[in-house]
Amino acid sequence: MAYNGFAIDEYLDAIQVTKDLDELIKKPIFSIKPDALKVYEEEYFGKKCQKSKEMIDKAKNIIPGGVQHNLAFNYPFPIVMTKALGNKLYDIDGNEYFDLLQAGGPTLLGSNDPFVREKVIELLNTCGPSTGLFHEYEYKLAELIHQCVPSVEKFRMLGSGTEACMCALRIARLKTGHKNVLKMGGAYHGWSDQMAYGMRVPGTKNIKSGGVPMFVFKHTDEFFPGDLKSLKRKLRRNRLRGGTAAVYIEPIGPESGTRPVTKQFVQGCEKLAHKYGALLVCDEVVSGFRIGVGGAQAYYGIDPDLTIFGKIVAGGYPGAGGVGGHADCMAHLGAGLDTGGAKKGKKKQKKIKKAMCGGTMAATPISCVAGYYAISEIIKRNACEVAGRMGDRLTKGLQELIKKYNLPFVAFNIGSVCHLDTVGTMHFCINWKKIWTIPHVLKETTKRQREMEHMGAAYMAEGIVTLAGSRLYTSAAYTEADIDEVLRRFENVFKNCAQLEFPDQKK
Repeated sequence: MAYNGFAIDEYLDAIQVTKDLDELIKKPIFSIKPDALKVYEEEYFGKKCQKSKEMIDKAKNIIPGGVQHNLAFNYPFPIVMTKALGNKLYDIDGNEYFDLLQAGGPTLLGSNDPFVREKVIELLNTCGPSTGLFHEYEYKLAELIHQCVPSVEKFRMLGSGTEACMCALRIARLKTGHKNVLKMGGAYHGWSDQMAYGMRVPGTKNIKSGGVPMFVFKHTDEFFPGDLKSLKRKLRRNRLRGGTAAVYIEPIGPESGTRPVTKQFVQGCEKLAHKYGALLVCDEVVSGFRIGVGGAQAYYGIDPDLTIFGKIVAGGYPGAGGVGGHADCMAHLGAGLDTGGAKKGKKKQKKIKKAMCGGTMAATPISCVAGYYAISEIIKRNACEVAGRMGDRLTKGLQELIKKYNLPFVAFNIGSVCHLDTVGTMHFCINWKKIWTIPHVLKETTKRQREMEHMGAAYMAEGIVTLAGSRLYTSAAYTEADIDEVLRRFENVFKNCAQLEFPDQKK
C-alpha cells in the first residue's frame, strides 16, 4: 500500500514475528546488567531525580501506590513530570526526555500541540470547560468522525474507552437479543466488571480481576488471538447458551499489537461474528486516527458494527472516549425523553429498546473542541503517515542494534505503534487443559516483568520515556534526527545488557 495516508508502508509478517517471540520466551533472560542498573539507580535516580522521589514519598501517604494512573508506575519510583511539548517531557528536577509514551498513544501530533491549545484557550475565555448543555462542537466533532470513519454513521461521546466498551456491549445485547460476549484473549477493553477478563496474557480468565465475583463472567469468554478456529469454536458453543451478542477485537492485535495478527485473521473475525449473529466491535482506542484517519479498520478493510474510541477523540484532553457505529445499532442508544412510540393520530411504531448510558461530563465543550481541532490537524498535517515513517525508522534502527549486540530481543511495529520485546512477558499464555503449567507461567511472567521494569528504568535514565519498557509510540512531532538520537540512547542501554542468572536457574 506504500503508506497512502496510512501509518503503515509494508505490513509486518505477523506469523514470523510470533515465531520470533515464541523463541524469545524459550531463551535465557537477557537484561540490563545488575552493576549497570545500580549505576543508573545511584547516579541518575539517586542524584538527578531527588525532587521526584520526595514528592512520590509524600504522595504515597494519601494516594494508593503514590500515583493515579498505571502508566505512571516506573522503577525504581515514578518520575514527576511538569511539562510536555511536542516529543519531549520535562520532570520536576529539570531533566528532559524523549516522549515515546505519548500519553499512552493519543497525542499523535505530539504533546500539548500549540494550535490545539490555542483553540482550547479561546473556548475557555468564552464558554468555559462545561455548561451541562449542548455545544456546537459536539455536532462538529461527531460529523468529522463520521466523515473519517465510514462505519460510524452515528457517534456518541463518553468519558473514557472503558465506558465506551461497556456501552457497546449493552447496545449489542439489545440489537441481537443475545447474551454472551467474546473478547480477544490478552486484549484490554477497559476495566469494567464484565470485560476485566483474559487481560494481558491470553487464558488468564479472571486471574487478574481482583474484586470481581466469578459469577459476573458467566456470559464472558475469550478466544485466542490469531486463531479463527478458537473463535469459531466459542461462537458455536454459545449458540446453545443464549447466543453471542458481540465479538470484541483490537484490530492490530491485543494490547496494541503486542501479539500481532494477520490481516486475514481480522477479516475472518468480521465474517465469523456475522455468520453467528454477533456484532463485531472494533476497539480502536489506540489505533483510531493513529493507523489512519479511517482507523485500523480502513487499513484492514473491515466494516465493524460498532467502534470504540478513546483519548484521541478529545485530542488528549479530558472527556476522552466514545462509541460509534451503524445507524441501526446506534438506534439503541438514545438521549432525552423516550416516549416509546409515534404521536397521537399516527401509526404506532415499534418501540426500540434503549441502552442505559450516562456521562454528565462527557462531550464537554473543552473535549469536543480539542478533539475536533486535533483530528482536523492530523488530517491537514498527514500526521498518521509522518508518525508511521518515524515508527519504521525507529524499529529498523532497533533491529540493527539488536543484531549488533547479539541480543535475543524482538523489535517490530505496526505503523507508529512500536514494540521492543526484551523478555516476552506478555507472549506467554495459559492452557487450562494443562493446569500443572500455570504456576510456571505465573512465575516466569513475574520474573520477566521485573526485568522489563529494569530495562524501562535504564531507558528513563538515558532520557527515553516508554510504556512499561516495551511499547513505544512515535508522533508527528519527531524528525529523523530525533529518532537517530533516540537510537543512540537505546544503544547505551543495549551495550550494557547480558544474560542473567537466577537462583532457581538450572546449571
